[in-house]
Amino acid sequence: MKTTLLFLSVFLSVSLFGQNVYIPDANFKEVLINDNEINTNNDSEIQIIEAESFNGTIECDYSSIQDLTGIEAFSSITGLWCSNNELTSINLASNTSLETLVLNTNQITNLDLSNNSELRILRFAHNLISNIDIGQNTALTEINCNTNQLNIIDVSQNLNLIRLNCSHNQITNLDLSNNLMLEALQCGTNNLTSLDLNQNIELQVLHCSVNNLESLDLSQNVNLSFLYCNNNLLNCLNIRNGNNMNISNNPTHIILTNNPNLTCIEVDDVLYSTQNWYIESQMFFSEDCNNECSNTSGLNELTSSNNLIQILDVMGRETSFKPNTPLIYVYDDGSIEKVFSVEY
Repeated sequence: MKTTLLFLSVFLSVSLFGQNVYIPDANFKEVLINDNEINTNNDSEIQIIEAESFNGTIECDYSSIQDLTGIEAFSSITGLWCSNNELTSINLASNTSLETLVLNTNQITNLDLSNNSELRILRFAHNLISNIDIGQNTALTEINCNTNQLNIIDVSQNLNLIRLNCSHNQITNLDLSNNLMLEALQCGTNNLTSLDLNQNIELQVLHCSVNNLESLDLSQNVNLSFLYCNNNLLNCLNIRNGNNMNISNNPTHIILTNNPNLTCIEVDDVLYSTQNWYIESQMFFSEDCNNECSNTSGLNELTSSNNLIQILDVMGRETSFKPNTPLIYVYDDGSIEKVFSVEY
């Protein structure tokens, strides 16, 4: 019996080494063959056992690759860098261990990542993608889909998202209410008419230029240090968040121009803003513009009439009330409420 098992083991091992991965694209195959960590026996083929055992990163940028057939055999890879190629499609359903995926500057039209729940970094800028399925991915910290043909991007499940660049698309609506960890948002050159950032307390960088925004309330964004909101249709803008002095007086760090309907801009300190920020002739600074963007109390009023039983931080840990901190209130009927109180 032992002899039979040993024979089967040797037979299967030899069989796997004897089976080659089908890789029709010569350029992709050349990249793999020239990688000694993948092509461990240094022959002219990639065996199935070599592909299955490789758990590193495949780097094939600038290689004139048109077809990634064969990638499915690399079920354990954690990274794939394949920018500046000629790909029109890609199937990564078998690559469930992927943590980093970079596909910038190809000709891909659709991207299904519903099986890639381990992804942390996703970059596919400069493609032709009009549809993407990110799935239930809660690990993602960075998405760069700049310059595609997206009408919508759903990031509601990406609870750990820190950086999102979706500029130069055709997006009309962007729901970021669940992205409490978001620090940098670039959504310029889209078709946005509104942008609610009241829940994004960690936000430091906002680039929302060249949209159709009519109002922008940043009173809850107490960490904001970089703002581009030029070339919109703003008629009210509230930057009074208690943090204006941390927005650099470098003129490239705050741009408010080309909003012809914008007059009053609500700020922390009129003198500071006047001395440090450039505005156009019809605009002026005030500490209370008394318009739809104004929020003189800086407090999200509680709406529940039930009894408060617990206060949690954004990580789900029990805490006590703290000003200038995003909190979650839990009530005795099972309802929850996001609360943020600004104290200057």
